[in-house]
Amino acid sequence: MSNILVTGSNGQLGSELQKIASSFPELSFVFTDVNELDITNLQAINNFCIDKNFNYIVNCAAYTAVDKAETDLEMAYKINRDAVKNLATVAAKINAALIHVSTDYVFDGTSCKPYVETDAVNPQSAYGKTKLDGETEALKYNRSIVIRTSWLYSSFGANFVKTMMKLGSERTELKVIFDQVGTPTFAEDLATSILSIIKFSNTNDFKSGIYHFSNEGACSWYDFAFEIISHQKNNCIVKPIESKDYPSIVQRPFYSVLNKSKIKSTFNIDIPHWKTSLYRCLAELNSKK
Repeated sequence: MSNILVTGSNGQLGSELQKIASSFPELSFVFTDVNELDITNLQAINNFCIDKNFNYIVNCAAYTAVDKAETDLEMAYKINRDAVKNLATVAAKINAALIHVSTDYVFDGTSCKPYVETDAVNPQSAYGKTKLDGETEALKYNRSIVIRTSWLYSSFGANFVKTMMKLGSERTELKVIFDQVGTPTFAEDLATSILSIIKFSNTNDFKSGIYHFSNEGACSWYDFAFEIISHQKNNCIVKPIESKDYPSIVQRPFYSVLNKSKIKSTFNIDIPHWKTSLYRCLAELNSKK
């Protein structure tokens, strides 16, 4: 039995981990969010972990308000960098492995082929810079895994899929950016893969390092929205627009498709196509109506 501490458990990924936890009876979980554990406070983490015998810490907590991070830099660094350093410090102290989730925003989005883990990083936003610094802090500990992901959505929390469903039911027309290309990631698939990594590591050496995970395939935000709206079968029309027609204080990556070969081969993970996973999520959301 492995004991696992999950931080940020009320977010999209943490909520998905809670949902699927019962499918992994060989794993024992303690789910926390800021009300139970302030990961920006090193002493608080020490006190919480000292007698729990955790084998793994899975950090799902993050400051993810991309635009707001430009002006709320202190808080973004506190959560995305300093808290990760705290978790790595405690993980080393209690001899637990650390799994930390990062982002495609560490790249500048100028590539023309899917990013591999060894490609040069060059974040263009405050959010991306804070997340990259968090990666650096995690990897200073030799029993840590960083998983970069992209375009995360879930049946929990606020996200692009739920926003498109809502707007599609209220409006006759939506305009969505078509010149930013990436891959959606269903948080349930990422959660399942994280627990599969833990199961793998229980019978093999812990494979530290950086890994990429998203669903298979690639699309633009327009393609993503079109698929969501089409599946809902309402009367809303989705029209493509360019990034310049949707002003933002943040330069978002124009291309951020991630190459998943490393995580698939290392941990023997199968990854569904983004449309397959989207339909699963939509079915779940529609069943809750």
